[in-house]
Amino acid sequence: MLRNTARALAGAGASFADVVRMTFYVTRWSPDQIGGFMAGVERIADELGIPQPMPPASLIGVDHLFEPGVRVELETTAIAE
Repeated sequence: MLRNTARALAGAGASFADVVRMTFYVTRWSPDQIGGFMAGVERIADELGIPQPMPPASLIGVDHLFEPGVRVELETTAIAE
C-alpha cells in the first residue's frame, strides 16, 4: 500500500515529502494492533522517503472496503508544484 502510494505520487511528480495528510482505513481493527501497524510503516519509511515525524495521519476502523479481502486502504493528500 505505501509502495503503491509512492509510485502514484511519483507519477504526479511528487513524493512523500509533499504529503500533508494521510488517512488509513483498516478492516478488522482493534487498538491493540497499532504497535505492529506502525512497526510495518517504520520498516519502510526510509526506503520510501516518508519523513519523520510523519505527516498528520488518521487511522479509521471500518467494517469493509470495496475490494474483498483488502484490509487497508490509504488516502493521501499531497501538495506538489
